[in-house]
Amino acid sequence: MEYKEKAAQQRELLKLVREVEIFEEVFHSNAIENSTLTLSETEKILLDMEIDKIRSIREVYEAKNLHRIYNYIENKDPEITLENILLCHKFLLDNINEDIAGRIRVGNENVRVGKHIAPIPDEMAPKLDTLLKRRIKSFKDVIAFHIDFERLHPFIDGNGRIGRVLINWQLKHIGSAPIIIRSETKVNKYYPFLSNVDYAGLTKTCELLWSESMNKRLAYVDGLDIITLAQYSKDHTDDSLASLINRANRQTIPAFRMRGVWNIGVKP
Repeated sequence: MEYKEKAAQQRELLKLVREVEIFEEVFHSNAIENSTLTLSETEKILLDMEIDKIRSIREVYEAKNLHRIYNYIENKDPEITLENILLCHKFLLDNINEDIAGRIRVGNENVRVGKHIAPIPDEMAPKLDTLLKRRIKSFKDVIAFHIDFERLHPFIDGNGRIGRVLINWQLKHIGSAPIIIRSETKVNKYYPFLSNVDYAGLTKTCELLWSESMNKRLAYVDGLDIITLAQYSKDHTDDSLASLINRANRQTIPAFRMRGVWNIGVKP
């Protein structure tokens, strides 16, 4: 049975998978921007549970606000328009910085990202309009859009998180599984592609993340038992755990991460 047919029959199950996955996505996107919250703390905040120590009220709002955006997109399935992007940006900075929330840069609000100086505010509206007129029909289109959006840097704050929101927003609209860009790989497998405008490099990296995402969904819709690679190496193969993790990173086995741990589906 084809995946789309299986997915249609297991829509509610996959909705639950996505709901749990978003917690991890919120954690990684904020961690890329140097949030000090752990995944466990992020989950507790989003579930309105007490955490041992709140180091930063801003980080609590960052988690709650980003979670609100992902839920808005999942539940409302809005069109990708400037108006809706600005609404998401307003959600993102709610209770953090109301002065710049929900608007693009204006006046003398120039920004530098590493060695890259983003276009001046006067150019922002027409360049953003041109970018949003692109026809997004493929995975490659989505990743190219992301790099160009980040180079444009239309906001004073929140560009990275809104840019990563847009990746999965666009993937949703073209009927593709979402991806999670992981914070631990930002230095080697994310930032260099943005700074070097390396479309092919980032596409290749994100295709591996997409493969992971599909492996997870297939494991659920096929009713497989989900076990850690560590357990798999003991019970199902003679391969070492290190070898399996290497193959998982290259996606030559149908493995996927959940809460930072490599897993794989096996027949019951």
